[in-house]
This record gives sequence, structure tokens and C-alpha cells, in this order.
Amino acid sequence: MRILIVLPRQERATGNEVTAARHHAGLVALGHDVVLERVDPADAMRLRACVGIFAPDVVHLLHAYRSGRPWLEANLSAIPYVVTLTGTDINGGIDSPAQGPIIRSVLAAAGRIITHNRLTATQLRREFPALADKVAYLPPGVVLGTAPSPWSRAELAPPNVTLLLHPAGLRPVKGNLELLALCDPLTAADLPFAIAFCGPPLDSAYSADFVAAVARRPWARYLGVIPPEAMPATLRQADVVLNNSQSEGLPNALLEADALGVPMLVRDIPGNAAVVEAGVNGLFYDDATSFVRQARALIVDPALRRRLARPDPERYAPAIETQALVTLYEEVYLTGKKADFESTKHLI
Repeated sequence: MRILIVLPRQERATGNEVTAARHHAGLVALGHDVVLERVDPADAMRLRACVGIFAPDVVHLLHAYRSGRPWLEANLSAIPYVVTLTGTDINGGIDSPAQGPIIRSVLAAAGRIITHNRLTATQLRREFPALADKVAYLPPGVVLGTAPSPWSRAELAPPNVTLLLHPAGLRPVKGNLELLALCDPLTAADLPFAIAFCGPPLDSAYSADFVAAVARRPWARYLGVIPPEAMPATLRQADVVLNNSQSEGLPNALLEADALGVPMLVRDIPGNAAVVEAGVNGLFYDDATSFVRQARALIVDPALRRRLARPDPERYAPAIETQALVTLYEEVYLTGKKADFESTKHLI
């Protein structure tokens, strides 16, 4: 099968890139012909040219708006496609005056609407009953890179200091800057911790404010961009992995932390709740008070961290994800072929 995966043009260390690379590797290993095409929202003509050259059997849009807008404008509706909804599509995009109509048009014409989050699948079927039959839950896969971390544990924190790690791109929805303020009371209580942030700067003004705020706090540091293949080694350096996002689809960094058995402390949102089980592999917070309480417990209690450390590398087997994805592609492709036959059989 010839498969075109369309994804937004972004930094390589982003969730869309990690997901696309995993899909590409898994599909190629099964013998499929796969092309990754990175687009900006205004790249309709470029995308049309790519389709003309490659002639895909099925197209996979990663991001309903940023990949879906050029797809709609390229007027390629005759080619069957699936779309993976991201956190920004679901949490704000679909309800915004600018993006909402485009996202809804993309979903209406898609053969399948894919989400890696079971909770999101249920939500979509409930809120958009006309699309319910198209919604497909795809079990998430994780491919753990094997490259060494650019940072040693000794560079990040002394042995007797609890290291918190927040892996996320620098932009408002990820709450990087706000997380520093949440941690300020921990220093006032003289708790032995350090916090490190890593991720690409995706919003220039916000990133500048964040870097300046980090510089004022000796217990915090920004590590820059960690290559995806080195993220597992970097996650292993941490005692606790954090997520302070206002919204998420399904964060790859948490999936990797879960597979590795690194305890997690996360904001209580659906994207995080699909990975973290309270008291099993991590803890939740929903405001500043509960953050300080949960963080304090994890910082001062190594036994608690050990109880929450439950490595489960087989939970996110990429082969299962890839096979489920192929099944979805085949269903959409065959449905498209049937529709083509029905539209032309009167000519026979």
C-alpha cells in the first residue's frame, strides 16, 4: 500500500514528528511504501504536487487543522484519508471561529477519525454523534530511543536532591512558565529539589519570558531541545516527570516515562489521565495547593517514588499500533474503492 503521511512543519522534537517517525518505521517494516510530507497551512499547491507524483492509496493527516487546511485547499477529496486529532485540535481548535469550520470539514470527509486517547474517543462520540461511527481509538505505541542523554545526572542535581523534569515545548498551553511559580513555595519550604525543563521554543515571546524567569531561580534550568532518540536516557535521569499542560491529546513524554517506570506528577486533564493512574504510576494535582502537597510528598519520600516506579515497556508495543493502523487504512481504502465502483457502474 502507498501511504502519504502529512504533518505540520515543526521542530523535530515535537509530538507530531515523533508520532510520524514511529508510524513511518512501523509501516515500512511491514513492506508499505510511505512518504512523509511536512506542510505549512498555506502549502496546498505543494501538497497537490506531492500527491500527483506519489499517487498514494491512502493519506494520513496528522493534525486536523494544520495538515487539514492545505489538504482541503488542494481539493483532493477523491483520495481516501484518515485524520489523527491532536490536543490542539480537540481542546480549542474545533470550537474556534477561525479553525473550527476547517476542522469540522476535514472530519466530515475523513474515512476515519483517529485518537490515541480512549477518553477522547468517548468524548468525540458523545459530542459529535454524526461522526461517531468514524471515530477510531488507536492504541498508542512507544519506540524508546537508545542515544545517550546530553546531560548526566550529576550535571542536573546532586545525589541527595530530587530531580523534577518537565519535557514540553515552550508555549502557553504547556504551562512551563506557570510551573516555575508553582514550584516557588517548595523552595520557601527549603525542600531538596531541582527542576529541569526541556523542549523546543515554539512561542518566541513566551519562551523569552520563560528563559528570563529560569535565570532568576538557581534551582531551575532549561536544557534546550533534547533529540527524541535521547529522551529515554534523559527521562531516566529524573526522579519525577511533570506535565503542567492546560490541555493534551496524549503526551509522548508521559508514555515514555510510563514505559520506563519514572513516577509522574501531572495536572488533572483528560490527556494526562489516559496515561497516569493515581497512586499506581503517578499523582495528580488540580491547583497550586494540591501541586505543593503532591510535590512535597514525592520530594521527601523515596519510598513513595519507588512504589510509583512501575516499568512496563510492553504496554505500548509499537507493532500493535502499526497493525491497527494498517487495518484502518485498508478499511478506508476499500470503502473508497467501493464508492468509486458505485459511482461508475452505471457506465458499464
